[in-house]
Amino acid sequence: METSKRRHPLMMLSEEDLDFITQFVLASGSLKEMAQLHHVSYPTIRLSLDRLIASLQKSVNGEPPDPMTDLLADMVERGEIKVAVAKSIRTVHKNAIDRMKEMEEPE
Repeated sequence: METSKRRHPLMMLSEEDLDFITQFVLASGSLKEMAQLHHVSYPTIRLSLDRLIASLQKSVNGEPPDPMTDLLADMVERGEIKVAVAKSIRTVHKNAIDRMKEMEEPE
């Protein structure tokens, strides 16, 4: 049997994300309860969970974290921008990165 030296994906998350997961589990997965606990709206807590899921998926796949998504999620959590604005910015950013990658590919 081969032993893997790779760290567990959860261990790649920030302490803040691990705290969120702990609170989420203790709240029995209730986003409504999480929103009340954090004094934010349901869409804001949903965005936080979506960000955490994306980070975990990237960690599982061995991909680096996306600093733009993390920045936008933090701004939404602080009330600096709305969820819809963050999603629009993230989409524009992702499309720009995809176009840059296409331009770099040899023909």
